[in-house]
Amino acid sequence: MKHTTSIIKLFSLALLLISGYACTGNFDKINQKDYQVDKEELGREGYNVGASLKGLQGLVIPTEEHLYQFVEALAAGSFAGYIGCTVEWTAKFETYNPPTDWLEAPFSDLITRTYPFYRDLLDETEDPVALALGKLLRVSIMHRVTDMYGPIPYSKIISKTGEVSLTVPYDSQEEVYKQMFKELDEVRDVLNDNLTLSAEAFRRFDNVYQGNLSKWLKFTNSLKLRMAMRLTYIPEMKEEAQRIAEEAVASGVITLNADNALLKVEENRAAMIFNDWNDHRVGADIISYMNGYKDPRREKMFTIVKVKGTTPNTEADGYAGIRIGIDVASKNKMTGAYSKPIISSSSSFMWMNAAEITFLRAEGALRGWNMGGDAKDLYNDAIALSFEQYGASGVEAYIADATNKPEAYTDPVSGTYTDRGGPRSTITIAWENDEEKFERNLERIITQKWIANFPLGVEAWSEFRRTGYPHLIPVVENKSGGAINSDQMIRRLWYPPIEYTENLSNINSAIGMLGGPDNGGTKLWWDKKSGTNP
Repeated sequence: MKHTTSIIKLFSLALLLISGYACTGNFDKINQKDYQVDKEELGREGYNVGASLKGLQGLVIPTEEHLYQFVEALAAGSFAGYIGCTVEWTAKFETYNPPTDWLEAPFSDLITRTYPFYRDLLDETEDPVALALGKLLRVSIMHRVTDMYGPIPYSKIISKTGEVSLTVPYDSQEEVYKQMFKELDEVRDVLNDNLTLSAEAFRRFDNVYQGNLSKWLKFTNSLKLRMAMRLTYIPEMKEEAQRIAEEAVASGVITLNADNALLKVEENRAAMIFNDWNDHRVGADIISYMNGYKDPRREKMFTIVKVKGTTPNTEADGYAGIRIGIDVASKNKMTGAYSKPIISSSSSFMWMNAAEITFLRAEGALRGWNMGGDAKDLYNDAIALSFEQYGASGVEAYIADATNKPEAYTDPVSGTYTDRGGPRSTITIAWENDEEKFERNLERIITQKWIANFPLGVEAWSEFRRTGYPHLIPVVENKSGGAINSDQMIRRLWYPPIEYTENLSNINSAIGMLGGPDNGGTKLWWDKKSGTNP
């Protein structure tokens, strides 16, 4: 986060867009850059539709470096145990006291950037496939927003007459999910009806599947399965969760790495935050688990650093993570001590992979649902898919390993932030063939999915809150003023202050839907598990 002027411009844009919530007539001008051609010129070859679809694709996992940093690294990635900050900031997401302007990015920026593209798409075309893809992308973006915050403006943003306004009543998270499931079914039906359409129709406007609608259909069903699993601990939704999940699997989900949802970009600018700015390093949590498991994927995922050797006063090549939720004393000391994610300017942005979806099916099968396979077999298949994705060897031995466990975290810099309560889990890798081992096998599934899903911070944080797994190291510095329990950890992000000035009546109603105060300690609608874990 070196370029302060860029950050100021980013938030200025967000504020400008927010101030114009109800003024839908000027969306075109707000969203147009000086170097862009106008709509008439674009429209000659259908580029308006393509620009909208590509714009939406760039917001599922934000491709703009600052927005990616705020959402995936500073916020969700740290809450998930994936990414820690190396900068000497004493106010930040991971210590539960972010500056007020930081709160704009995951909420206001995502929403105000999404709807100009979506509104333009509705204005520019009546093509059912283009509209279905736009609808799918909106769900893909906004399901992440609702999983960070809870109630959001959703169903009422676009009126029946096509007008767009963001100063509208919020939907409860339950209402958002129900509407999204409805929309995913609508997308599925349109895609099913058009599977014979040549990939050339949308190839130039599609940086994920290059116009292959059969792959988009699998992604649609897979997203539906992911969202269905969120409902498992809501007592009144258990049967509905099973119905939706089984329906998604029966319709066809991602099962092969060839169908992984990867956004290809000309330049992956998110790589800058790790390689150029050096603002972040891999978190202690995921390194501690993978070190303990002697996971062969580490060399494919993380850079090697010097760690303490097996004999006194020696060093060896290895992997080290930074503890999340600390006050960094010196960035210079931190950047060389901890591993980075292996990411370059040519890397794609991963949205979803076959391993995740197969782990979801394994969990469903563990619960007795029809997921097209046995829970153990699906679990083992999912691990194998992750190894295949990374080109790592040794999967057979890894799957059979009933001995190795996550290791305790030792701070490699000075020992100051060593986790005195670790190791946080004793879970091994190999499946236990015992019906009474439901919870241990569930922990296995979620832990291995967490590893395979790196660096999808929002998804990993959501699954941690839903299941309590994997067991994470509590933050050292909890600066929430008592709003967040260190043992429970943060449960949601709170709404940015501008909502209280620009949308007061509706934000107050939204807080009523939360069932608790607008802070990081209030649980979301689907965050219902109690007992063994947070």
